[in-house]
Amino acid sequence: MTQIIVLPHVELCPEGAVIDAEPGQSICEALLKHDIEIEHACEMSCACTTCHVVIREGFESLEDAEETEEDLLDKAWGLEPTSRLSCQAKVGHTPLTVEIPRYSINMAKEGHR
Repeated sequence: MTQIIVLPHVELCPEGAVIDAEPGQSICEALLKHDIEIEHACEMSCACTTCHVVIREGFESLEDAEETEEDLLDKAWGLEPTSRLSCQAKVGHTPLTVEIPRYSINMAKEGHR
């Protein structure tokens, strides 16, 4: 098991959390498994940016993002050099510290088409 430290998020995880994830599991899957209800409007198919996270520690241990993920990340709110889509970033054996941005862009939820 690999430890993920989730930094506090006002709505999703006010106290922060420390969770365990299986290597090979996506960060999104690990968060959801531990009742941290991160948005994932496209059902983890790499078609939106609602599961955007910033990796504060352990970023270098993740496999490189594929081109589709990189293109979508360009549209994410609060993009940083260590941003990833949590549905695409697979946990390895290195502990991670993850920040869920305060806002996400969810066209369906916000009534945009």
